[in-house]
Amino acid sequence: MNISHKEINEVKELYQRLVEAWNERDARSMADRFAEEGESIGYDGSQSVGREEIYAHLKAVFDHHLTAKFVYKVKDVRFLAENVAVVRAIAGMVPDGQAVLNRNVNTHHTIVAAKNNGHWCIHLFQNTPAQFHGRPELVEQMTNELTELI
Repeated sequence: MNISHKEINEVKELYQRLVEAWNERDARSMADRFAEEGESIGYDGSQSVGREEIYAHLKAVFDHHLTAKFVYKVKDVRFLAENVAVVRAIAGMVPDGQAVLNRNVNTHHTIVAAKNNGHWCIHLFQNTPAQFHGRPELVEQMTNELTELI
């Protein structure tokens, strides 16, 4: 399989636009990154299936919570086929009005994306807590890595 830098960058940009939409508290823009039947699994385990359900869930979150902004780093982009890719990233959150990451909510982000008719969309987004139970040095390592990006 011969994947171009352009394709890799397109998939990275899809993830970047998803995170930017979160940071802008834009539920519509986030949901529009998903395939019609896409799925989102949130940090708390909540599951939304379908673009409109994802939108409704995110809109409620943004309407009722002052969400922190993500700082993120793409760690890997792996193509399973020419039109299917997995993006793995780490992310941390900076609470509103602060300049320091809340190390208690570090996370692993994973997306599975597919390209249809020249357009990349997310089929699965999973936001998994990176708590590293019993291994505080890994929490510290991830926090330090993300802090460098602030």
